[in-house]
Amino acid sequence: MAKNKFTLFLGSKQLRKTPERYAILDKIFSINGHFDIESLHDMLESDSYHVSKATVYNTIGLLIECGLVRRHSLDNKQTKYEKIISNSPNHQHLICTECGKIKEVKDNEFSAYMNARKFTAFTTSYFQLYIYGICNNCLRKKKRVTKEKSIKISK
Repeated sequence: MAKNKFTLFLGSKQLRKTPERYAILDKIFSINGHFDIESLHDMLESDSYHVSKATVYNTIGLLIECGLVRRHSLDNKQTKYEKIISNSPNHQHLICTECGKIKEVKDNEFSAYMNARKFTAFTTSYFQLYIYGICNNCLRKKKRVTKEKSIKISK
């Protein structure tokens, strides 16, 4: 389905249907979760599919325009991407400010609330919510380090 949608999109824009573009599309749809350009390029290279980073960036732009990929600017330093599956519901992102780990959560009540919202002269197509905090692993590490420091000080 994604391949057909991309083919129609490329045809409508009178763009070439290159093997590189389809290899990038296939790789993206084999990834579970979020990815960045660097990791996508590395995955293509490890599969012995040599493509320039410029081609990866340009193809990602086309896939975003086509509606097959979504860009997430999670903080000032990283941009992540994820494939869009037509039947996947909106979801929220929990982002650890310590390690950068991203966890997707589905809050049906929040989604129902947002889907029921009506805005004047605006039709919503999707929404994104980013919740920043500290994951349990990083919180445990922080507590352990704090405890170790207090033990050293008391000795």
